[in-house]
Amino acid sequence: MKYLKKLPILMLTGLFLLSGAGCSKQEEEEIPLEDLPITSIQDLSGKRIGTQLATTGSICAKDIENASLQTFIKGRDAISALKQEKVDAVIIDSEPAKVFVSENKGLKILPEPFVQEEYSIAYHKDNTDLGAKINGALETLKENGTLEEIKTHWIGDEADQVSYQPNTSKSHTNGKIIMATNAEFPPYESKDGEEIVGIDVDMMLAVCDELGMELEIKNMQFDSIIPSIKSGKADVGVAGISITPEREEEVAFTQSYATSNQVVIILE
Repeated sequence: MKYLKKLPILMLTGLFLLSGAGCSKQEEEEIPLEDLPITSIQDLSGKRIGTQLATTGSICAKDIENASLQTFIKGRDAISALKQEKVDAVIIDSEPAKVFVSENKGLKILPEPFVQEEYSIAYHKDNTDLGAKINGALETLKENGTLEEIKTHWIGDEADQVSYQPNTSKSHTNGKIIMATNAEFPPYESKDGEEIVGIDVDMMLAVCDELGMELEIKNMQFDSIIPSIKSGKADVGVAGISITPEREEEVAFTQSYATSNQVVIILE
């Protein structure tokens, strides 16, 4: 499994303005980093950065030199802060970023990714049997094309947001999987009325079909997902969670099921 590959965040050295008559040169003037426009990820130094609490973006943003970091409970709250110019940029996963930009005029995504990551399913370190079963189910869903078909319903120009329908002809008497998620992460999970829908929900329904189990979903704040697994209140955490060394100290992970990028949203 891949770990996060961080792109270099380079400190700007400042721009120097040269002028004068003849061969004379005025003193070099350094423009403060916070006053420079953001045109690439290298321009994030010294800026006010918004992220969602406990996400990969919030972890990796700590490497930006001289940046002022602000965390928010929801990604949408970070977007609101950006629109109000309380932050200069928001770092968040690419697919939710596309949704937020489409819903809010005056925002754009920088073309270069901040970091690349792979999403995996988190589970309790002691529950190796469940981890092995889910890994087996994921292998099957990859091989028979089900996982890719689920993604096409939610990502891309032809996405119709039609949810996966569990196979009612299969028995689901082998117990229940309790899935902790954060329904603020479209198209992986979001609310449609009172129902939680998205790629992660559909994938876990398909996994439960393969395992003959039922699925129960618990919606919570993102930073509560891993603690809920450790305490036994949930069996798995599925919410666009990537593997990091810090998280591996807390929980175990299955093989990856999707690859994504953290991107930077700014005002146009």
